[in-house]
This record gives sequence, C-alpha cells and structure tokens, in this order.
Amino acid sequence: MSKWHLAACLSIAFFGFSATAHAQNEKAASGKSGLDGQKQKVSYGIGFNLGQNLMRDQLDLDPQILAKGIVDAMTKQKPQMTEDEIRATLIAFQQELRKQQEAKMKKAQAENVTKGKKFLEANAKKEGVKTTKSGLQYKVIKSGKGKTPGPKDSVTTHYRGTLIDGTEFDSSYKRNEPATFPVSGVISGWTEALQLMKEGDKWQLFIPSDLAYGERGQGSDIGPNSVLIFDIELLKVN
Repeated sequence: MSKWHLAACLSIAFFGFSATAHAQNEKAASGKSGLDGQKQKVSYGIGFNLGQNLMRDQLDLDPQILAKGIVDAMTKQKPQMTEDEIRATLIAFQQELRKQQEAKMKKAQAENVTKGKKFLEANAKKEGVKTTKSGLQYKVIKSGKGKTPGPKDSVTTHYRGTLIDGTEFDSSYKRNEPATFPVSGVISGWTEALQLMKEGDKWQLFIPSDLAYGERGQGSDIGPNSVLIFDIELLKVN
C-alpha cells in the first residue's frame, strides 16, 4: 500500500462523517467524553472515523491488532513484520478484495437482469403504458401543448427517479429547483423520451438498464443493470 493511499485513508477517516456518526456525536455531546484536551479529542476522532470507514467497507480486520500497528508506527517501535512482508500482505489483501468485489458485482448484475426483465414484461401489459422500438416504456400522466425539443436543445425539467423497488435516488422536487441540461447530455432513455414529449407534458418513464447506466450502474445508489423509473415534467424547451 502506497504512502499516498494511506494518506487518502486517513483523509477519508478525518472528513468522512456519516449520519450515524453525527447522531452519535450529538448524543455524546450531552455528556462527558472522558477525553482531556484537544489533542486527545482529535486523536480519538480520527481513530473513530477510520474505524467507521473500515466497518462500512466490511473489511474483516482485528481491531486490537490494527490499533497496535498504529501505535507501533507512531511511537517508532520495531515492527512485527518486515516492510517487504507488509507490502506483500497488503497487495495480496487488495487482490482478494478485488476478486470479492468482482464476484459481488457479477452476482448483482445477474440478479438485476432477471428482476428488470420480469418487471418490464409485467409493466408493458399495464393500462396506458407504451413501449418504443428501443424498449423504453412510458405512460402519459398529463399532456401539454408546447413545443417538442430536438437533440441540440436544452430543457428544463422537474423529475423524481426511483428503482423498481421504490427506492428514490434523485429528485429535483426535493431540491425545490428544476434541472436544466442538454437533451443529448443525459442517459439515452431520457434523450429518447424528451424528443417525444411537449412542453407541459408529465410522463412516467420505465427505462431498461441498457438505456440507463448499464452493467456498471451509477454510484452507490444505482446498481448494475438496474431498470430506472422517472416521473418527469417537461417545463421548458430552451
């Protein structure tokens, strides 16, 4: 593991405050921490957040030995492993993690393909749902009378995005601010749908994964091969 990677880990530990940590810190603030002075508090805070990040990543580590490694390094004690042993151990560990992540990704890809196909097949039979040649499905909720955008236009929309299980991953409504973007600068399912809509339209889109984020997914919220559902209002063609 490089010095840069270790520094990055500590940076994440320092700044990666989770909602859980925030709640716990608020609770702790009402009582005495048992820590004396700024140095102890900063030291504990970095250690605590490092531990939280390691737990979030579900790494199978021994916390006591981890702490000893930190103590030995910071107090310049003789390490219990040589530098070569440490490097080889961490490289092997990273390779194993990569294998596990790849296996997890492949499993999620296969599961989401099955779930998505089943959902779209059933959804296509519902009243009011139309399917285009590409496989995009949509339902007209409200019809407008404005103009239809072309591929070189930009549009202003309000939207809400969810997974097929109802999990919301994005919403301009919650931000209380519509979104403006190029018609050709979004996922292909959106690009296709927008060029079928008119200003004032409100549609519900059911977007197959190959018209969305495909096998890679997007961030932590949208898994690989995920079918996406969007409620979208076309407010303005710019």
